[in-house]
Amino acid sequence: MGAASTRQSRAELAPHRRQACCALYHQAVELVGKRWTGAILIVLLDGPCRFSEVGELVPDLSDRLLSERMKELEAHGIVERRAIDPVRVEYALTAKGRALEPAVNALKAWAEAFPISHG
Repeated sequence: MGAASTRQSRAELAPHRRQACCALYHQAVELVGKRWTGAILIVLLDGPCRFSEVGELVPDLSDRLLSERMKELEAHGIVERRAIDPVRVEYALTAKGRALEPAVNALKAWAEAFPISHG
């Protein structure tokens, strides 16, 4: 197979690869990039927390929105809700959620290195 043939094959496949990659990438970014989701993940990366603890550690996050985000993260298998006796509930990252740690830490480091000005 010559170089021209390889280029042609890649050129033909490129739109399909881009579409698949872009769709998966955007789905992930839309989920993790929702308002407050990153902050919730940062809190849970330190270990399991009760609902009220997460709320205290993320200033300005309403209980309603925290509940909504927790349900979304749970539905996507990123967070698990654990019932502990006596009548206590805590939230923890699943293995899938823990796998986000390098990405969350990289974004956090980038944000600290290059603060975004509001103006």
